[in-house]
Amino acid sequence: MYVIQERFFDIGDDFDVTDGHGRKVLHVDGKVLSLRDRLVVEDPAGHEVATVHRKLISLRPTYTIEIDGEEAAEVRKKLFTPFRDKFTIDVPGPDDLEMSGNLFDREFTVERGGREVATVSRRWLSIRDSYAVNIAEGENHLIILCAVLALELALQREKGENG
Repeated sequence: MYVIQERFFDIGDDFDVTDGHGRKVLHVDGKVLSLRDRLVVEDPAGHEVATVHRKLISLRPTYTIEIDGEEAAEVRKKLFTPFRDKFTIDVPGPDDLEMSGNLFDREFTVERGGREVATVSRRWLSIRDSYAVNIAEGENHLIILCAVLALELALQREKGENG
């Protein structure tokens, strides 16, 4: 299980993603105020392991996840999903993932081919302004965590445009 503190997205600050025991797993350098809403994800030793940034030319919210300088996934909002927001995590090959549920309240699942591979929930934690991400064994934890961070960027941008 991983813990993400959402309040840091409000100010574009740096923050850590921790495990269920409070140990730092990733450090996120929040460059939210940049033109492309860019996050740099580092391992605990400070080495860059991934970046997440918004694509500037796109009809719908779209974010690119790069690992080792290569595009590893694209996270984009699905069009025409009545009553619920859905995001697709487009990975190379046929095994795309889909995030759906109550995205705004951080209560949702990530599925691959109809099988749940991760869950995101605020209810599991008593830590204020935080939520947990639980990822199944055998899944690419870094891609899923980066996709959740991309979703945060998209929600923050939407909140800024509507608020």
